[in-house]
Amino acid sequence: MTTVVVSYVVLLFTLVFFENASQESAIRDFYDGLWYSIVTLTTVGYGDMYPHTIGGKLIGAIFILGSFSIFGFLIGQISNYMSERLEERKLGFQGTNFTNHAVIIGWNNIGYEVLEQLIGVGKKAAIVTNKRDDIDLIRESYSDKQVFTLLADYNKIEMLEKVNISNSAVVYVNFEDDTEKLVQILNIKKHYNDLKFIVTLDNSNLKNTFLSAGVTYTISKNEISSKLLASYIFEPDVARYSEDILSFAESDDDYDIKEYRVNSENPLAGMAYNDVFLQLKKDSNVILIGLSKVKEGERNLIKNPSYDITIESGDYLIMIMNGAASVKIEEMFKTEEGGF
Repeated sequence: MTTVVVSYVVLLFTLVFFENASQESAIRDFYDGLWYSIVTLTTVGYGDMYPHTIGGKLIGAIFILGSFSIFGFLIGQISNYMSERLEERKLGFQGTNFTNHAVIIGWNNIGYEVLEQLIGVGKKAAIVTNKRDDIDLIRESYSDKQVFTLLADYNKIEMLEKVNISNSAVVYVNFEDDTEKLVQILNIKKHYNDLKFIVTLDNSNLKNTFLSAGVTYTISKNEISSKLLASYIFEPDVARYSEDILSFAESDDDYDIKEYRVNSENPLAGMAYNDVFLQLKKDSNVILIGLSKVKEGERNLIKNPSYDITIESGDYLIMIMNGAASVKIEEMFKTEEGGF
């Protein structure tokens, strides 16, 4: 770069030296030469100044030829800059402003199934993976308005700020090995102590260990599959029903278990559980099956409440409904589905 600048200045002084020998030339000093070179190199070509001497014309030719190199260089630099910014955005390095979203750390088939369910109920998610190929596959399948992707080394906890993890609703650590999951959670908690974590465990005996480490919810894959399998053997209709309502309702006729938060403006607030049960069944064909009361951040799930228990603002009502009924419920509750 220094060589280019020095050569440019030398050419300017040489141009002025040659042009001073001609009375017809308008290039009389360094500033005139500077103006002429700028106009020439930018291909503007006002024509107010031009060399008259042979030496001046040779230098002018150098400036003209140099304009191609300069523009080629500038276009190349701009293209590289734009490509780098687009690549940074694609890899998630520019971060996201998602809030109240789910963060999934680690990508595999289970992560895909979880994401499908989240997208199905309108939730946003941020995916953290250490594999470049995962980014392309995820971005091809989902809108960036719903799913944010980040390429990161799992050991660099500071990179999680890119997924706005501190404002997330829940963090799902989705590694293959239970020990790796525990280590990752402990490392994250050193920086973000108030997060809610959820994990699936291959070894159900580690459940208490994970809960002691601060994990909010643990799910044993073997335990769930064995219960569902036993149900299919002895109560196949119950098993089919259970499997169906665990997934989101894809059509108006599909049924799903959903929970909605009761806010202070909800007409159900202050009513008795039995009255709410009857009203929901009558007005929306919804079956109320339980509620969760939240006190000081602790959730108390009541599976079969007494008929006279009062529904309060801040409670979560758990209901079985089809896709058509969920539209009515969202209008009544004026909030989105979900317990986070």
